[in-house]
Amino acid sequence: MSGRVDTNSKSTISLTLGIFSIVLPLIGLVPGIIGLVFSRKTANENGRGLATAGFIFSIVGITIQSFGILAFITFNSITSFG
Repeated sequence: MSGRVDTNSKSTISLTLGIFSIVLPLIGLVPGIIGLVFSRKTANENGRGLATAGFIFSIVGITIQSFGILAFITFNSITSFG
């Protein structure tokens, strides 16, 4: 018998989707939102640290993707009038 505790798979999914939300351009907003949902579902279960990291990565990814989308829209609106 080992003293190892199994990590919840939802927390691993949350971390993976949080990283994908940062790495994937243009569609990273979707994995970021799904990662937030999974990280909140694992609040009191095993793998809490991974869920917290997934939550942070998802927030950062959503922020980066939102700025990217806003920059794209702003750039296109400025160049179409000029």
